[in-house]
Amino acid sequence: MPSRSAGVIKQDWEPVVMHKAKPKSQDLRDPKAVNHALRSGAPVQTIKKFDAGSNKKATAPVVNARKLEEETEPAALGRISTEVRQAIQKARLEKKMSQTELAKLINEQPKVVQEYENGKAVPNQAILAKMERVLGVKLRGKTGK
Repeated sequence: MPSRSAGVIKQDWEPVVMHKAKPKSQDLRDPKAVNHALRSGAPVQTIKKFDAGSNKKATAPVVNARKLEEETEPAALGRISTEVRQAIQKARLEKKMSQTELAKLINEQPKVVQEYENGKAVPNQAILAKMERVLGVKLRGKTGK
């Protein structure tokens, strides 16, 4: 049997704290360290960066933003009047021009000319001025419906 010392035995209740050196942030991002942590079952934090690595446009505006916009803006915007639509078509056909050719001459997309001739476009004075110049017809006095 082991022999005991004859002195008084007392317990040491003070906690012993051992500090482990924290890994550097660069080491945490190392693919080897991440794979090792995943294999050992250690928790791994993943953060998805906003639109990281994508070539997407911004998402559609929130519905609430649209409602707010509708409250502050007038409900219906003015469209091109029938007189203006017919004047554009008539002048373009007299000059034997296609919608695409007219669009090129006024530096706009063909869709813009098509919308003006169909009456779906909201009148833009700058575009009407370009059309007046190319077609030689007065259009800006009769934009309202």
